[in-house]
Formats: sequence, structure tokens, C-alpha cells
Amino acid sequence: MKRTWLLFAQAVTVLLAAYFVVATLKPEWIHKRATSLGGVVSIVEAPAGNPNIPTAGSLSVPAKKASPAVVSINTSKAAQRHPRSNDPWFRFFFGDQDDQPQVGLGSGVIVSADGYILTNNHVVEGADEIEVTLNDSRHARGKVIGTDPDTDLAVLKIELDKLPAIVLGDSDALQVGDQVLAIGNPFGVGQTVTSGIVSALGRNQLGINNFENFIQTDAAINPGNSGGALIDVNGNLQGINTAIYSRSGGSMGIGFAIPVSMAKIVLEGIVKEGQVRRGWIGVEPNELSPELAETFGVKANAGVIITGVLQNGPAAKAGIRPGDVITSVGEKKTDNVQALLTAVAGLKPGSTARFALQRGSDKMELDVMPGLRPKSPVRQVPNQQQPE
Repeated sequence: MKRTWLLFAQAVTVLLAAYFVVATLKPEWIHKRATSLGGVVSIVEAPAGNPNIPTAGSLSVPAKKASPAVVSINTSKAAQRHPRSNDPWFRFFFGDQDDQPQVGLGSGVIVSADGYILTNNHVVEGADEIEVTLNDSRHARGKVIGTDPDTDLAVLKIELDKLPAIVLGDSDALQVGDQVLAIGNPFGVGQTVTSGIVSALGRNQLGINNFENFIQTDAAINPGNSGGALIDVNGNLQGINTAIYSRSGGSMGIGFAIPVSMAKIVLEGIVKEGQVRRGWIGVEPNELSPELAETFGVKANAGVIITGVLQNGPAAKAGIRPGDVITSVGEKKTDNVQALLTAVAGLKPGSTARFALQRGSDKMELDVMPGLRPKSPVRQVPNQQQPE
């Protein structure tokens, strides 16, 4: 009998020791448990996770940080009836005209607790009514403070208390390959978060806006995402989602966002002065080609050739002539037309700037006092689509 108890005690000791070893080295073996469903199927369940601790690789933290500041924007515009729509003969031949208002859908980003919202100009352009819906389901009527068609940006304002505002990031520090999230209301299904990377920086010459310096991303952007947020892994705003390249109308992995550095300039200009003040010199620039260089007798290999100068404009008054090749504005090199437009637009109207140019075989510098750039409509081409 004594020997039996001894064997039992030894067995229990060995089992307890094995349990503690497994619990220390392989705790998941202990927490996994087999469950019987109706006595027929046995399954293995993982231990319950802690909802306050994100799983490895999760982007839930930046999404939760930024999502409250991203809003949905619904617009409506009264239908434009034909002047003769009440004429019986007109109705006989053409039928009853649709009197239903035109509706639009987009997104926006609250950038200030005072209620200022950044979105795309094409989202709110021509709208008679604008309704803003927050992520917490609150609604408010949006008022257009100002628009900037040259960059396709607009500033709205709503009157609500305790508004969440997104944190502005540094888009100039972005690098190709950085992870980003796109937040918006695609197709009106509700707020949606998609992820991807920065595919390229400084995209221009796309024919979408007059001033282009887009962040390209493969994060899915679809109709309804326009005006929404492109954020980094810290939840900071890096861009305003604006356009997609698509043959089907949906995301094909090529989306474009306006950098927050540019959006911030537009925001400040509209809020402070009601418009964005950009420099303008009154020239017709063209890409430098061997044919144009030969036509104007210029020996330059780089820069932007001026083929026309507005009479009595800022450039003409400074001495710039057709055939001159502008190589830099201040410290900024101008290797193409878009670079020249951006550099000139960044000048303060009424303040003199130094232009480096080449005339024939001679290099020279001129001081030019830019004027205020007149407003111009946004440009669009068929294959670059702006999600509505």
C-alpha cells in the first residue's frame, strides 16, 4: 500500500512539473481548448485577445485617430429646366423634363476645431445645398468659405460643438514606399479605410489641375473618396484625395492626392483673404525643343522657352522677350513648364524676384515684379477621372 502511494505521488509530481514547463515555454498550448459542438464536431479556439492591444501589423491606431475628422459630404443642385419645358408642343416632342435635383457625393477633412473643412472644389462646385455628416452621425449644413479651382480645393465651414480636428503632417518628408491610408465615403457605403503605399511623388503634367504636385498611391480610391484624407501610419494628414486613373470608373491602383503642404497654403489664403494670391508674369511658356530653339536662335539645353509675352505685363516690363529661355526663378530650377508655373505661382505679388534666363548664347538675370494671377477654370481630360 505504501509503495502504491509512493508511485502515485511521483506520478503527480512528474505531471505537475510537465505542466509548469509547458505553461512557461508554450503557454498557447494550455490556452487552446477543444470545444465540442453538440458532441459531434471538435474545434480549437484561440485565447480571447485584448481589444485595447492591436495585433501585430495592424493599422487600427492611425485609422482610429484620423477617422473622426473625416466627413461625408452630400450636395444637391436644382435641375436646370429648359425654357420651353412648359410648352405643350415641346413636351409632345421631347417629353417631360426631369425636375429632380442633381445630387453629388464626396468626402472632407476637418482641419480645425472651429469647423473648417478641406475638400475638393469639384465636390461642391455649383451646389445649392451642402450637407456634412460626421463619423459620429451628427449632421450640419456646410457653407462654402472659398474655392481654388487651380488646385481643385475648397474650404467649407460648419457650426457644431466639440469637433474633432485632424493633425496636419509634413508631406515634404514623405518617401516612396511609405505606408498610407485613404479614408472617405466611397460609393456612399459609409466611411471606409483602405491601405497602400506612396507609389510616387511630385506627379505633374497630368492635365488634372493647373498646379500639380500630386502624391501617387495604390491605396484604393473610388468615387465618393474625393476630398477625403490620405494619412500616414501616425494618423497625420498627408494629402487630400483628389483623382484616380481609371478605365472602368473604379480604383485601378493609381490614385492622386494633393499634398497637405499645398492644401495648407490654400486654406490659409482662403480663410485670411478669401482667395489664394499667386504670382503671375504674363508669358506663354513652352517646353524647350530643338525646333523651337532653332526658330528663336537660342543655344540653351535646359529650361522653359517663352514663345509669347503679354504687352505691358510684368514680364514685358522687366525686359523678358519671346525666345528667352527661363532656367530658374529665385533658387528654383525650371526644367519644364509645370515647374515654371509652380515657381511663379509661389511668388508674392508685388515683390521683386530674380529670374535667370538665356537669350541667344548670352546668360543674364532680370528682376521681375509679378502681379496677381487671374482666376482660371480647372482642367480635365477624359482618362484622368475625379471621383465624385
